[in-house]
Amino acid sequence: MSFDPDEVQSALRKAWSASTSSTWTPNNPAAGQCNVTSLLIHELFGGELLKTPQPAGDHFYNRIEGRRYDFTASQFDQPIAYTDVLTDRVDAELGATGDQLAELRIAFRVHCMKSG
Repeated sequence: MSFDPDEVQSALRKAWSASTSSTWTPNNPAAGQCNVTSLLIHELFGGELLKTPQPAGDHFYNRIEGRRYDFTASQFDQPIAYTDVLTDRVDAELGATGDQLAELRIAFRVHCMKSG
C-alpha cells in the first residue's frame, strides 16, 4: 500500500466508528481517534509518532518523510499549536485498546480497497 495522504484521510473518515473510539460521533468522526489512528499509520507507513500536549491530554499524530500528518486535527475547534514531541508506540497505546486498533485496521483496509 503506497502512502497517499488524501486517500488515507478519505479511508480513515469512513473507517472511524464507535468501535475505534468511545467518543466518536457522526458529527465529529475524528473525536478521540488520534491514538488509534497514529498507531495504525505508523504500523502501515512507518515514520515517527509525535504528540502535542492539549488541555484534555496529549494529541498524537505522525511524521512521515519529514512531514507532519495529523489525520485527526478536525476533531478540534481551534488550530493546534504543535510542539512535535517525539514519542513511541507504548505511549500512544495508553489511549487506545488492542480491540480499537484491530477494528480500525480492518475497516481501513476495507475502505482503502473500495477507493483503490
